Amino acid sequence: MAERNLLILGVDGGGTQSRARLCAYSGQLLAEAASGPANLRLGIEASFLSVLDAARQCLEDAGLTQQALSRIVACLALAGASEPGHLEAAQRHRHPFRAAIITTDAHAACLGAHDGKDGGVIIAGTGAVAWALIKGKTYRIGGWGLPISDEGSGAWIGSEALRRVLWAHDGRIEWTPLLRELFANFSDDPHAIVGWTPTASPGQFGAFAPCVADYARNDDPVAIELMRAAAAHIDSLATRLIALGVPRLALVGGFAAALQPWLAPQTTSRLTVPAGDAVQGALRLARAAAESLQDVA
Repeated sequence: MAERNLLILGVDGGGTQSRARLCAYSGQLLAEAASGPANLRLGIEASFLSVLDAARQCLEDAGLTQQALSRIVACLALAGASEPGHLEAAQRHRHPFRAAIITTDAHAACLGAHDGKDGGVIIAGTGAVAWALIKGKTYRIGGWGLPISDEGSGAWIGSEALRRVLWAHDGRIEWTPLLRELFANFSDDPHAIVGWTPTASPGQFGAFAPCVADYARNDDPVAIELMRAAAAHIDSLATRLIALGVPRLALVGGFAAALQPWLAPQTTSRLTVPAGDAVQGALRLARAAAESLQDVA
């Protein structure tokens, strides 16, 4: 296959949404798209449906037919791919691309944030994880998924906020405006919360996080407590990355901007502006895969 016919696709699949960019082999951006969540912990089929939806949107926006899927070399950077079982299942899953490599969203975010150079990244989004690339070695801290991990994430904050709603209903803590609003989402019925939580996705828990951040800015005591607790967890991830010797550190993710004012000075003083995002990191990996195909050809 001639170089000019290959297309490069980078996908960042998270717990709330997927983002994709399609480029020509030359590097020219052809299209961008967003789709549903692609967290492998929520299911391989659902994740690939989101990925393929984003890819097809990109082709349509670029004026290409669906047959062009077979020309795509893709990097799918998916939440949950850090778990060996999920990664192996995703690698076995059938897809229509010319080739696809699968990695974690954290790995791609780290590559994108530091333009392929050594560094560390903390993702504070629906989930939370720290990742570092140092002298050819990869380090992962946290990000083991709810309910056992992902402290400091949007989903964790949402879960902790609902826990405190039930505490207030029990009379164990005082009601606050935040807790009243969250309770109203469930028609002031504690049983509705109990019935909802077992099947709620991380994204659904995370949907409450912006509300918590808003109330914290308005001095709601429970909201302030939650933001401080979340920031402390992010600080602990940063402390570990710094101890590993990362030369640069970035904070990314959909909840990062809301959390940053609550972080310790020791963390914020080490943060650098990301050079790019996880999609950019995925594109870097996809391009390397495409170049390998050309070398073989």
